[in-house]
Amino acid sequence: MKKIIIGDHIIKSFGEGDEKRNVLDGVSVEMNEGEFVAIMGPSGSGKSTLMFALSGTDGVNGGKVVFDGRDLSAVGENELADIRRTKMGFVFQQPTMLKNLNILDNIILPSMRGNRKNAAKITEKARALMKRTGIAELEKRNITQVSGGQLQRAGICRALMSNPKIIFGDEPTGALNSKSAQEIMDIFSGINAEGTAVMLVTHDAKIAARTERIMFMRDGKIVSEMRLQKFSGTDIDDRMEKVTAKMREIGI
Repeated sequence: MKKIIIGDHIIKSFGEGDEKRNVLDGVSVEMNEGEFVAIMGPSGSGKSTLMFALSGTDGVNGGKVVFDGRDLSAVGENELADIRRTKMGFVFQQPTMLKNLNILDNIILPSMRGNRKNAAKITEKARALMKRTGIAELEKRNITQVSGGQLQRAGICRALMSNPKIIFGDEPTGALNSKSAQEIMDIFSGINAEGTAVMLVTHDAKIAARTERIMFMRDGKIVSEMRLQKFSGTDIDDRMEKVTAKMREIGI
């Protein structure tokens, strides 16, 4: 199976002189096309930093990241921005939305930049995604008139507008109640079932248990991994027990 991401001995440092420390300390990781992966670890372990490095959102101090066959350190800023815009989607814990725009306009805004001649098609696609994620009736509401779960669905719609090869999620369910979190995971599972790779950073064992592979981090390193079968929708308790047992085993 083709690799969509190869991270080779990635080093990411912060600070200078005696204060300098490696937040990522020689991390190597690979991810296949269409795979569903979670990154877990305690606060400060480097999990979000790793995701930002693998997506080219943040540069690295050593090693390299290859995305879809391209060495991200060897491309210019404009090309890197194009790769992120056309081949990657991003979903964060708190979606960044503009207060003066309604939900629909927030979803289509990034796709409209330099592409207004296709406004009708872009809007049609956004509405189709909103219907798919259960928020079709909310397009005219502003961001203060919807729930956190609904706003996160809008963020997912926006991330899917470019038909990305991968969705990166940084604690995408962290601000949601358990019911909303599982509904968001249903959407991610559906996206992945259609062939889009998904990488999630999470501290929640129940969220990680719904992925195929979990990378456990501590002190800037991947200290262990575990693989799970595709989630059937009926074995979540057994999967959670396996994840929590692994966390106890490696002490995170």
